[in-house]
Amino acid sequence: MCVVENLSLEPKSKRQRTTIEPEEISESSSSSNSCGHWYVHHGVCVGCKSTVDQRENLPFDYLFEGLQLSHEAVALTKRLTTKFSCLNDKKLHLVLDLDHTLLHAVRVPCLSQQEKYLLGETCSTTRTTRQDLWKMKVERYPIEYLTKLRPFVHDFLREANEMFTMYVYTKGSRFYAKAILELIDPNRIYFGYRVITRNESPHYKTLDLVLADERGVVIVDDTRDVWNDHKSNLVDISKYKYFRYKGQQASKSYAEEKTDESENDGGLANILKLLKEVHREFFRVEEELESKDVRLLLQEIKFNRVDEASVE
Repeated sequence: MCVVENLSLEPKSKRQRTTIEPEEISESSSSSNSCGHWYVHHGVCVGCKSTVDQRENLPFDYLFEGLQLSHEAVALTKRLTTKFSCLNDKKLHLVLDLDHTLLHAVRVPCLSQQEKYLLGETCSTTRTTRQDLWKMKVERYPIEYLTKLRPFVHDFLREANEMFTMYVYTKGSRFYAKAILELIDPNRIYFGYRVITRNESPHYKTLDLVLADERGVVIVDDTRDVWNDHKSNLVDISKYKYFRYKGQQASKSYAEEKTDESENDGGLANILKLLKEVHREFFRVEEELESKDVRLLLQEIKFNRVDEASVE
């Protein structure tokens, strides 16, 4: 159950009333004398209609333009969302990075001479040559990008979607994320509107903006340093580098060698195995769901894998 997501994941004409609306939560949480300003829209409290200092609340524009939540509203929504998701859907939450995790994108002028053959193999909206290589334009950006999807990405998203409610969290702009998602999730089956970008989070990544309890959230990212406060939720994935990378000297890129990462034993395939293990252990005993924590499970799984490796 996520009050905010039920409000904002679809256009107004398509939304259905499946849970409590923000207005009802705000009214029920207000005392007779004061309002907690839990839900604010464009600076106006949804409950009492008064003007609110927007610096007091957290921004959630990625879900609903102009939406802000108080810290109390965020805490309650996180707790209820995870509880409902676990009990009703048997799902955890998964936060995915884009660049070098699910794909590698490069500006066309930055292709090496040995990589330019790829320009004749790209997909477009009218002509299909390869389903994993796309030339794309980003709104408000004049330069074209060549985007290579990571091997196994479609299978990964399809299988992960059975176990997790998924978010995208990228340091790219909202326009860039929109262009990428047109390639990997054009019908918003996997991510809906759960897309957090540098527009909402310019300096570092944080689970404060993910509406789920941290005990039920797994992060997959190739860059550990951007997660200052949530490393115990983080699963490191190898950096996917298909094109020649800045500073790469001796070895050739996958593109130059006309090869690629393994489909069955590459970064995403191995991460999926771990995610399945986390999900299986989390839901193994239904009576213990309230006390389960993915952070402890990840720690235990990593310890066991190190222990097994040392025995070998």
